[in-house]
Amino acid sequence: MKFSDFLPYITPHRRVLFSILGLLLGGSLLTLLNPWIAGQLTLSLLGDGESFFPNIRSMLLVWLGLIALKAVLNFGTQYMVGATGETITASLRTRLHDHMQVLPMTYYHEQRPGDILALLSNDAEAISRFVTETLVQLLPLLLTFAGAFVMMLLIAPSIAFLAVLLLPLYFIAMKVIGRRIRPLSKEWIDSYADMIAFVEENLGLIPAIKAFNREAWEARRFKIRNSRLLGVSKRQLFIQSILSPAITFLAGLGLLALLWLGSLQLESGDLSAADLVSLLLYAALLTSPIGSLANVYGQVQRARGGAERILAFFAVQAEPRGEDKPDLQPVSRRIRFENVGFSYPHGSEVLRDLSLQVEAGETIAITGKNGAGKSTLIHLLMRMMDPDKGRILFDDTDIRDVSTTSLRAQIGLVAQHTLLLNGTVSENIAYGRPLSGPSEVEQAARAAHAHEFITQLPDGYRTVIGDQGLRLSGGQRQRVALARTLLKDPAVLILDEATSMFDPLGEQGFIEACRRLLTEKTVILITHRPANLALTDRVLELKDGSLHSTDKYEVGREQFEMDEQ
Repeated sequence: MKFSDFLPYITPHRRVLFSILGLLLGGSLLTLLNPWIAGQLTLSLLGDGESFFPNIRSMLLVWLGLIALKAVLNFGTQYMVGATGETITASLRTRLHDHMQVLPMTYYHEQRPGDILALLSNDAEAISRFVTETLVQLLPLLLTFAGAFVMMLLIAPSIAFLAVLLLPLYFIAMKVIGRRIRPLSKEWIDSYADMIAFVEENLGLIPAIKAFNREAWEARRFKIRNSRLLGVSKRQLFIQSILSPAITFLAGLGLLALLWLGSLQLESGDLSAADLVSLLLYAALLTSPIGSLANVYGQVQRARGGAERILAFFAVQAEPRGEDKPDLQPVSRRIRFENVGFSYPHGSEVLRDLSLQVEAGETIAITGKNGAGKSTLIHLLMRMMDPDKGRILFDDTDIRDVSTTSLRAQIGLVAQHTLLLNGTVSENIAYGRPLSGPSEVEQAARAAHAHEFITQLPDGYRTVIGDQGLRLSGGQRQRVALARTLLKDPAVLILDEATSMFDPLGEQGFIEACRRLLTEKTVILITHRPANLALTDRVLELKDGSLHSTDKYEVGREQFEMDEQ
């Protein structure tokens, strides 16, 4: 990892960062004046020579002014550093979230949600802290160090060179003690991501946890993960806590050595008392940056882990959007799968030389066992994934030759597992067409047989339904999802077990209401329910990676017998 890798994150704020650097440099220059004034004060008090200032009063007034100016600079620096850090964090989170939106579905099949959430929280903040609290302070630290060395060189060259000779000892100590920080940082973020993923999973399993009386067991599982994170945090804190004091201790030993050498020169008359005071204060300034650099070293090691994960995340190839390709024209003829094959990473083959042709306006049903690949087929059709071989065509146009946005605009999907916003009923129905009016939303709700129950909610269409619609029943959530897709009015409608939560009467009503609607669209039903099969022109069974024609009445009879049992 190189410094240049951070440039995309720093560049948008470079003017502010340069302003912060200016404030820090000004503070460093003021700091370098303090030992000189202290020497002048010693000179005036001892009367060993003529001071730069006419009297002690004027000297103290100047010193007071410098202290006040330093306080103002510190205030400005602290505020600007904090504000810039928050801005960088927000900007980086936005970039991370934007990249999340364009990644292919296969990426999410291989990642834990906790790992992705850790990027948005801990890693983004680590980069921000590194930029504002570490990088911008390096130059002032180096300036203070260089300035102190030059002043010591002017006062006592031999002592200045001795101070420089001690520097390798400090950096060796930093390297030896700090080399454990980076692996501990990786272990910490892994433990943190694991805990976040566990909590997210638990929130989704609350009904099952209560139903099976697993509260105590889940509490113990969380305690194990939380304790693991705490242990790593303490080890990381232990190393960090050792690093700075150890360097400060070594710097103190060096300072005592310089004091001893300075006292010898004072006794021999080679050094005045005023010069010795200034020399010791400059030596303290010389060693102070070394202690700060020890903290910088630890921060660099922690930031490297977060930066590497962020850069790896940005390196993940986005799904092909085809923004430079023409839009798919309104579907008027057919959909065709030609010898399509697909396998998930590290998995077995799901589809094998699958071919299918669906005519415009035709309604087909696809059945098959769980895991047969029915949902995979739909994801390929919407280009959430690309086939390993073969091709998929809309009206003789390969879907890889058109923009993904225009392709998905013509497809409406109602999935078995409904995904809803934590918003109002109206906002959820209008999700695909945000500018739709209330009458259009209501019309779609009526078509999905959702209007009746919506009007009975406390605030009707303005009722907030909670995270994933938890304030609605399963059937109600499915009707809202169906209304959302019907409002989109797509040319191709995909119903993936879209009535699985309907009661028999509601399902029959939906079938009757949809007969006319479905004749105007190309419809693919993923279903086993006999009532739905009555809508279809033909039924295909997905088995062993291929589609096979079957009799819809036979499928309906078998399913009816299974339901009766």
